[in-house]
Amino acid sequence: MYNVMLVDDDYPVIELLSETISWNELGLNLMGSYENGMSAWEHARTQPPDILITDIGMPKMNGLELSARIKEVKADVRIAILSCHNEFQYAQQAMRLNVQDYLLKDTLDPEELAQLLRRFKQAMDEEVQKGWERSRMIHLVDESRELRKEQSFKNFIHQPLLSPEKWQHELSEYGVLRPGHHCLPVIGYLEDARDIKHRFASNQTLHFALSNVLREVLDDLNPDAVHVGYDAKTSLLLFSYAPGLKNNIYDEVAACLQGVRATLTSVLRIRMSFLVGSGCASPEGLKLGLNELLACEHQRFYLEPGEVSRSLGSREKPGLGRASDPFVHYEQASSELRESLLSKDAFDAVRDTADRWIAWIQENRFAPELVKDWVLKLLLDMKLRLHLLQSLSPAYTADALHKEIMDMDSLNELRSWLYAHLESTAQALGGGFGGSRRSEVADACKYVSLRLDRRITLDEVAGSLHLNPSYFSRLFKKETGITFIEYVTRMKMERAKDQLRQTDRTVGEICESLAYDNVSYFSKIFKAYAGVTPIEYRSG
Repeated sequence: MYNVMLVDDDYPVIELLSETISWNELGLNLMGSYENGMSAWEHARTQPPDILITDIGMPKMNGLELSARIKEVKADVRIAILSCHNEFQYAQQAMRLNVQDYLLKDTLDPEELAQLLRRFKQAMDEEVQKGWERSRMIHLVDESRELRKEQSFKNFIHQPLLSPEKWQHELSEYGVLRPGHHCLPVIGYLEDARDIKHRFASNQTLHFALSNVLREVLDDLNPDAVHVGYDAKTSLLLFSYAPGLKNNIYDEVAACLQGVRATLTSVLRIRMSFLVGSGCASPEGLKLGLNELLACEHQRFYLEPGEVSRSLGSREKPGLGRASDPFVHYEQASSELRESLLSKDAFDAVRDTADRWIAWIQENRFAPELVKDWVLKLLLDMKLRLHLLQSLSPAYTADALHKEIMDMDSLNELRSWLYAHLESTAQALGGGFGGSRRSEVADACKYVSLRLDRRITLDEVAGSLHLNPSYFSRLFKKETGITFIEYVTRMKMERAKDQLRQTDRTVGEICESLAYDNVSYFSKIFKAYAGVTPIEYRSG
């Protein structure tokens, strides 16, 4: 809807036009009626109208001056002059201002003005449509050009380099490896890519928003730099430079990347970290350098958000710390997390525990795939325990969690993901267990759920709650309808069922993991509970 401003010091005229013209039916909004040009101008400075209908002879500021001022802030404003004056000089001035029509108030019929407004609206609609189509065509041309460039560089990176001379020419056309210039390749990684993708609705929208901003900021900071989108999470930045410069190209590029990082954060609320490769002087060298950068998954995994670092290439090896396998300390980590979940301040305790283990991973720089497997196993063990509680249901399947974690490229992203799951676990644990409103019974159920790999006695749990064992036994039976021993058995059997369904562990291994000494006894208990043997349950 287009905005209309009506200006006339003759109040009856304003009243007539305001009330007799059906503004909304014409697709117009009468944004205001003013009795002098100065008052109208004060409002138009901040919100200029699409259509101005104005008298000429008014106090403080006449209609022609008002029209001229509004055209300075909105060049495409439509103007209709209403006046009692029919002198030629006013018409001349109106024509110089490109006024669309000049109507005499003495003979004005509101329907005549309505027809003029319809013509104004139709012309503006056509201009909007043409502008949209022109803008869309420009966007499509730019998008097509970018896609061709990206595909060309992917071919250069991944296909055999059969004709270096041909590639030298093609790269030069993109502004890379021009005669007398070398190239310093950089790879940029999006941080928190999963969350960002949700914000931008699609990878394509994110990809082109990022490309547009990077092109603009590089034009300002380093016009010789070329951006190439590689995929939704990765960008290539190619910096041209003349060899032998007194300035250090690595320092110059690092400063430019700091500016790129700041702009992305302020404009798109996106964080990006960077690995800087080595300078090269030929297509062969650039191809090798780009492939080395793309293969730096290990170094990329340990980059901090926003970090700018030199690529270590083949010098970066997994397990540079004191240990080479995180699973050596798995049981310790699992035990500490369980104790944290049981503590009074579970939220703080869980985060502190996770922080210590993440710092340990950062120090030892294990292979990313090992780290992901280690964290996933920790989380699934917690999930198994929560899945046994009647008041809770699992938020994710094991397959969904595995897919999520394998799609993560950095320890920082993995840290945030783990925090979220552990904190939701702590929140669930704090919400009560077993459907009991008595905190003592809820705490007992929580105690059991996190210690199913041990033998659990009634005296032990009663002692942890500072209750008399006989009193606790009666209280538990009253609240849950079953004895404490029956509850422990039920929870162990439910966990056994989970492991039979979701793991490849043998019956003997499952029996041992639940602190049963005898497989035959375990199988007998399981059949009494589930109606079938463990093997029959798994095959069924």
